Amino acid sequence: MSGPFSIVVNPAAGHGRSQRVLAAVLATLDTAGVTYHVSESSSLDNAREIARRAAQLGDVVVAVGGDGTAGALAGVVASADGRYGIIPAGRGNDIARVLGIPADPASAALALLDGQLRKVDLIGVSVPGRPETAVVGSVYAGVPSIAGEIANRARWLPGPLHYPVAALRALATWTPATFRAEIRSGAAGAAVLEYPGYAIVVANVAYFGAGMRVAPPAVIDDGVLDIVIMRDGPKLAFVRALTRIRSGTHLTLPQISVERGTEIVLSIDRDMAAAADGETLPCAAPLRAGTPLRIRALPGVLTVLTPR
Repeated sequence: MSGPFSIVVNPAAGHGRSQRVLAAVLATLDTAGVTYHVSESSSLDNAREIARRAAQLGDVVVAVGGDGTAGALAGVVASADGRYGIIPAGRGNDIARVLGIPADPASAALALLDGQLRKVDLIGVSVPGRPETAVVGSVYAGVPSIAGEIANRARWLPGPLHYPVAALRALATWTPATFRAEIRSGAAGAAVLEYPGYAIVVANVAYFGAGMRVAPPAVIDDGVLDIVIMRDGPKLAFVRALTRIRSGTHLTLPQISVERGTEIVLSIDRDMAAAADGETLPCAAPLRAGTPLRIRALPGVLTVLTPR
């Protein structure tokens, strides 16, 4: 790919790691002699606006940051029918992991130059009266969404430990909530699940939380979402799930099950934040009790550069 590349940098990603990553990326692009320009974003909304303008001009939009940045820009690029690249520079980098994009920045930059264009799915998320937002990896509520807020505020733990420790802190004050999920697939009617529990994760990819394999069956381009639910039980059961989630063997626990569907309407019996790709959703901050959150698969809408 010869560009031009519009590189959007989140300067806060990875506690400043994005700046170090950017230097290696630009050195690789300079050696290749391609055209690029760099924009440093001041917020996710600002990053989206930069990406929107660049995609409309026909540039390849490249996100340098973590999953929050990668997820935020993907929908903007897809809506403009643009082309997208990711340089991982955050603490989690689960979207890059699923796409096979190397953690090494120079190698990731090479994937921009000689990679292949791949069509992948996104997830559309909305509440009544608000426009739909597109995200990449997963939408979740319960202990994981609360843990995500704790992790984003904390600064003292390295990436792999950040999310498990935050989950334990969220679990300490957790009281069960009742989740209601209407799950549709194609023209078939909706299956309704209503349960007291700890969590629901609607996944387009297998990983979240810096390498935790929350939804092992999930595939980013199959047009279907995998729904992982964790019903109520002793708090020790959630701790046990946390110890197994990195390998994906938590699915064998009796409190956990997986469903599949193309559209899910989620509601919860008390106010609670819902999140996606490591960031609390603006339309669900919090999701008010009983408010329906519509989550649907958007098959093949994003064109992304991945290694051959």
